[in-house]
Amino acid sequence: MNTKVFNNFAKLKHTLFLVPLFLIIVIVIFLYNENALNIDGYIQVQKEGFYFINNYLGQYPNIEYNLTQFGDASIFLSFLIILVIYMPKIWESLLSALIVSAVISKALKDIFWVPRPAEVFDNNSFIIIGKALPGFSSLPSGHSITVFTILSILMFAFMPKKSNYKVLWILLIINIGIILVFSRVGVGAHYPLDVIIGSIIGYISGITGIFISRKYKIWTWINNKKYYLIFILAIIICSITILVKIINGNFIVYYLALISLFVSLYKFIHVYIKK
Repeated sequence: MNTKVFNNFAKLKHTLFLVPLFLIIVIVIFLYNENALNIDGYIQVQKEGFYFINNYLGQYPNIEYNLTQFGDASIFLSFLIILVIYMPKIWESLLSALIVSAVISKALKDIFWVPRPAEVFDNNSFIIIGKALPGFSSLPSGHSITVFTILSILMFAFMPKKSNYKVLWILLIINIGIILVFSRVGVGAHYPLDVIIGSIIGYISGITGIFISRKYKIWTWINNKKYYLIFILAIIICSITILVKIINGNFIVYYLALISLFVSLYKFIHVYIKK
C-alpha cells in the first residue's frame, strides 16, 4: 500500500494549483463586483446566506457538533495515526502540509482580521452550538483548512487508476469535505465564504505538502521503527486530551477517536517491542 501511495504522489503535477487559484480569482471578482472587498461588505454580502445555512444546519445540533470536531487536527488525525505503520508516505506529506496550513492560516487571520458572526450579529438572532466564538479570526476558517489539507492528501493517496472511479472518488471526498466544513456555519462560528476559502487553502496546503515530501526527505525517519516511541507518547498525550474533552462534552466523535487511538497504541507498542 505504501508503494501505491508513493506512485500516486509521484504522478502529481504542479498544474493542480491552477484550479484553486482560479477559484480564488472568481471569489475576489465576485467580492469586487459586490463592493465587498472590505470587512463590512464581506460580512453583509454573506449575511442572508449565513442565516439561511445556519438556521437549516442548526436544526441538527448533535450531528453538526460532532462533524465540526473533525476540523480539530487532534481528532481527525486520531483516526489516521495508524497509517504511520502501514503507509508512512501519507504521514510524510501530512506533517509538511499541516505546518504549511498552520502558517498560512495564522498569517491570513492576522491580515484580514474579520470579526466572527458572534462578534457582529445579535447572538440571539442565529443558532450557536457549543460556545459562542467571538473575536476577529473568522477569515479563513482554520477548521476548514485542516479538513481539506488532510482530505486532499488522502484523496491523492488512494486515487483509483480508472477514470470513472477517479471522478467518483474525487466527488466523494469533496462532498465529505463540504459536509464537514459547512458544519462551521451550522454551529455559528463562520460565514460561508470563510469555509469555502479555507477549503481552497486546505487543498493548496495538502498538495504543497505532497510536493515538499517528494522533493525533501524531511520526515522519512517516521518509517523507522526505533522512532515509534515518539508516536506512542503522542498517542498517550492525545488520548488524555480527548478524555478531558469527553468529561467536558459527551459526544460520540470523542469516543470513536479514543477507540481509534487505543487500537493504534496497541499496534505501535506491538511493533515497537518486536523491532
